This record gives sequence, structure tokens and C-alpha cells, in this order.
Amino acid sequence: MATDYARALGSRLRAIRTQQGLSLHGVEEKSQGRWKAVVVGSYERGDRAVTVQRLAELADFYGVPVQALLPDGAPVGSAEPPPRLVLDLERLMNVPAEKAGPLARYAQTIQSQRGDYNGKVLSIRADDLRSLAVIYDLPPAALVDQLITWQVLDADARRAVLD
Repeated sequence: MATDYARALGSRLRAIRTQQGLSLHGVEEKSQGRWKAVVVGSYERGDRAVTVQRLAELADFYGVPVQALLPDGAPVGSAEPPPRLVLDLERLMNVPAEKAGPLARYAQTIQSQRGDYNGKVLSIRADDLRSLAVIYDLPPAALVDQLITWQVLDADARRAVLD
């Protein structure tokens, strides 16, 4: 049975692998068989313990520092999940264009990249908020307050700028 730490470590391993656009079989192919898909998969599920030496070798294979593979040390499941940042696109249409123009264009760009045209809501990341804050020339917390005032973002989003 996998421990919480093993699952957290596995989650980090999976995140690094997927960020690099590799499938488990892709890892095996790229490593010319050095890293078997079944072994890496078992590390990622937390079903198999990975030695420090193998972890260092895997970090080298991915081209990342070993620390990037390690969980942050906070107990898994103890932290409150980050708030969902969901823009209400229907309410955004009610905000005057001179105010909402940059946000509307940003949202349209994200929709275009994702091929997501439901037109009602759009999930964004905390990094998107920081980028929008630069566009609006506001601190992120002030932008979040403005978006909440426009009723485009839920009040719970304030936690995103505190994290």
C-alpha cells in the first residue's frame, strides 16, 4: 500500500513527465529502454519505492533538479485546495467594453487556444490573474477585487492571490 509521501512523490514525477510531453512509453523510448514504462508508472502510482540514486538519475534524465521531483513537505491532503478561478463570461458581457476589453480579449485568446467556446464560463489559472494584473496595471489583489465587483469572479478567488 502506497504511503501519502509515495503518492505525492509519484504525483510530482507524473507532473514533470507530462510537462515534457512524454507518455510512459515515450520515457522508455527516449531513454532507449533504461527506464521501463512499467517501472516509471509504478513509481508514479507510489506502488514501488524509488531509491535516492534512482531518483537522482530520473531527475537527470528529465533535466530537472532533484528538488523538483520532491513533494513540498506539506502533508498530502492537509492543505485546503486552491480556489477555482472561473470567469463568468455572460456577466463579462455586461461590463462596459472600455473596462472589460482587455479581459474579454484575454478570455477569447484562452478560448481559442483551448477550442473551448461554451460561452458561459472559463477556468483560468492564478498565473493568468498575474498576467491580467500587469495588463490592467494593478496589483493582483486589486484586480481580483475589481473582477469580483464586476461579478465576473467569485469572492472566493481572493484566496488565489494570498497563496
